[in-house]
Amino acid sequence: MLVELFTRATQGRYKVLHLTWFAFFLTFVIWFNFAPFATTIAQDFGLEPAQVGTLGLCNLALTVPARVIIGMVLDKYGPRLTYSCLLIYAAIPCLIFATAQSFNQLVLGRLLMGIVGAGFVIGIRMTAEWFPPKEVGTAEGIYGGWGNFGSAFSAFTMVIFALALTSLPGSFQFPEAETFRVLVFPPFQTDILNWRAAIAGSGIVAAFYGVFYYFNVTDTPPGKVYQRPDSARGMEVTSVRDFWFLMAMNLPLTLILMVLAWRLQKVNFLTTGGMYIAFIALLGLYAFQAYNCWSVNKDLLSGAKVYPPEERYRFKQVAMLELTYIVNFGSEIAVVTMLPAFFEGTFGLDKATAGLVAASYAFMNLASRPGGGLISDRMGSRKWTMVVLTAGMGIGYLMMSMVSGVWPLPLAILLTMACSFFVQSSEGATFAMVPLVKRKVTGQIAGNVGAYGNVGAVAYLSTRLLFTDASAAANGGEPIMAMVNSQFFQLLGIAGLIVAFLCIFFLDEPKGSFADFHEGEDPGMVPHPSALPDEQSARLM
Repeated sequence: MLVELFTRATQGRYKVLHLTWFAFFLTFVIWFNFAPFATTIAQDFGLEPAQVGTLGLCNLALTVPARVIIGMVLDKYGPRLTYSCLLIYAAIPCLIFATAQSFNQLVLGRLLMGIVGAGFVIGIRMTAEWFPPKEVGTAEGIYGGWGNFGSAFSAFTMVIFALALTSLPGSFQFPEAETFRVLVFPPFQTDILNWRAAIAGSGIVAAFYGVFYYFNVTDTPPGKVYQRPDSARGMEVTSVRDFWFLMAMNLPLTLILMVLAWRLQKVNFLTTGGMYIAFIALLGLYAFQAYNCWSVNKDLLSGAKVYPPEERYRFKQVAMLELTYIVNFGSEIAVVTMLPAFFEGTFGLDKATAGLVAASYAFMNLASRPGGGLISDRMGSRKWTMVVLTAGMGIGYLMMSMVSGVWPLPLAILLTMACSFFVQSSEGATFAMVPLVKRKVTGQIAGNVGAYGNVGAVAYLSTRLLFTDASAAANGGEPIMAMVNSQFFQLLGIAGLIVAFLCIFFLDEPKGSFADFHEGEDPGMVPHPSALPDEQSARLM
């Protein structure tokens, strides 16, 4: 039995799935490799809390346009080449950050690191190419959930990695011994930590895996043709109304980058003049993106091209999935960032214990996101799966807003895990639908939806920074911070319920949600393994 399971996991579509989620896993280990060393780096460089918070935002900044651009590259060149190049590129920002000697160099490293966070988009199309619509939810859930676990894995292992490399140059000497906790092991103290070598090493590992990945996967199963859009310069739409809808939905991507530029000016990384130059550059980027979209769709806009009904899709589907990803993935990133401090302040825990308790939220990725995809596959309606899970997330956050120091800690942890289940399950449900909107532009759709997740993260984190700044200005202490936490969770909960309500009226069930083959795919071209006798299936795989 075990041999059979191992054989199945190392062949055909399952081999591709496992190699791809591990590629995503490595990108998230790298994307989140700053968090375990945040306080150490702050001591090493003498950073203020606002500067540390800005580094966290910089980590998200370029992920927004990068997910859009990588979606275009993905549709044109395929996931194998795109993922391999991104993994090899990951070594560059890691080395820049690891060798930084100033705050500005740290900012540059984290800005470039944001591109690595766009890797998630690539595996969405790779998985969709290898799995049929009726199974794509579960497959995308495994890809997203197990890959997303890289963020939690980074939190637990990067410190151990840094300890193992203390003999290398660049180790940081603490003024006093620092306490660390790893998983369930007793806390330990150390005077030396080589955060530079750990971060550099994670990038080098990713680069080697990028080469390995290229030589061990293919874009499609044997006999299947990889469908490319006529042009990858911009997203193709199928109606004039949808073109203007696309222009409107691209605008928030530019606005959130303006928010980041403003934040960089607040910590003196940019001058006031530099901030306005950044604003102009971002507006120019929006204009350039709009021009590319017009170029792709100009025949449609002029009336020279009319899509037949079977080739049309409604852009509102993309817009609704963008909104769902704002409230689920956007909130996840924001909550992961603030949850350790929340448990520390609410229950009087030490930093190590608070971090361990908060990790229960991220740990749920291992089961929740695959669970969301599985529920979407089995429930019989992807639309109502999304509605239920998003509403559950909203209710969960509202309940977390009521958590206080009088609550039993185990109950608070259980509530956190329950809320996390709905958050990450709704993420899985979102990307169970993405590949079913329009297959040949799946990369661009995934890129835009993924970018909106980062829009939500930046918006939520910026809002929380404003709440925190107001609390500090008022010298409110713990009671005020408790109120800030409560209001923040209420914001997340209300946003989730609003989007769930919108899904009821504006989200449509995708065509062919539970079909054996993708829309437009010739069943005779590549028989799916599930439709074949065992002997034939084994040969195909």
